Amino acid sequence: MALDELKAAVPDFAKDLKLNLGSVIGNSDLPQQQLWGTVLACAIASRSPKVLRELEPEARANLSAQAYTAAKSAAAIMAMNNVFYRTRHLLSDPEYGTLRAGLRMNVIGNPGVEKTDFELWSLAVSAINGCGQCLDSHEQVLRKAGVDREIIQEAVKIASVIQAVGVTLEAEAVLAE
Repeated sequence: MALDELKAAVPDFAKDLKLNLGSVIGNSDLPQQQLWGTVLACAIASRSPKVLRELEPEARANLSAQAYTAAKSAAAIMAMNNVFYRTRHLLSDPEYGTLRAGLRMNVIGNPGVEKTDFELWSLAVSAINGCGQCLDSHEQVLRKAGVDREIIQEAVKIASVIQAVGVTLEAEAVLAE
């Protein structure tokens, strides 16, 4: 199993990450599509080749073709939106918030999977990318759809652990050169 190989690659000084990786993925209460869509979108957002290589095959095996594509779409669209909306939020001139975005985001309206799944994946990627405005927006959509806070927090936990594992493994690869 690729998850075991990824856990084995985590150095001893990051044992907590190894344990957390096993628990947030291996013991998740999320339905398979929500879990593996979150894992795939976050593995992409982590920008870690090792994390993506190890987690993608299992994500592909646990997702329909539509869900696999939608999870990749969530990572892609949030890579753009998180930069755009975070920047508008951080600029001190509030006029930027009144300007038309003018960016195509059709996939959000028609992701090819349940809207709540796509929103959950988008929220998790937004957590990695640090866009508070996107986090708030996706959380509000999820809560209005009846998604419990525990589910939302679980997606954020997956995002945080995958990101931390990616950072740690990439740092170790650089230090080993």
